[in-house]
Amino acid sequence: MTPIPFQKELIVKKEYLDEQNHVNNLEYIKWILDISEAHWVAKTPLSIREQYAWFVLDHYIQYKRQAFLGEELILTTWIENYSTVKSERCVHITRKADGKTIVEARTNWCFIDQQTKKPARITQELVKPYFEFESA
Repeated sequence: MTPIPFQKELIVKKEYLDEQNHVNNLEYIKWILDISEAHWVAKTPLSIREQYAWFVLDHYIQYKRQAFLGEELILTTWIENYSTVKSERCVHITRKADGKTIVEARTNWCFIDQQTKKPARITQELVKPYFEFESA
């Protein structure tokens, strides 16, 4: 089973910067959440998204380099692994110009039922669009 990565690009805008003129750490957290949601929306039917959701359990973020105004960044995400009700998603943010890593993040998520707000079972059907499965 191999994760299928999902990507999007963005250009660093002035409103993303802090007083040091580099991207504010809070922006990276927003981007991690944004690309995670975009991946979910792109790969999961509306009927499932209306019934289920993901809650963040924790984030682990390593800030490797700074990013500055006008730089093009590539955000890449994939599901690293999953269990009965949890999944671990990775997000890497790189600078397009030189391929250097800006941020590496891992987020643990809990899959929940929208009605009950309780954990729900992650099924094979649910994860199938996110992985390439080797045939036996």
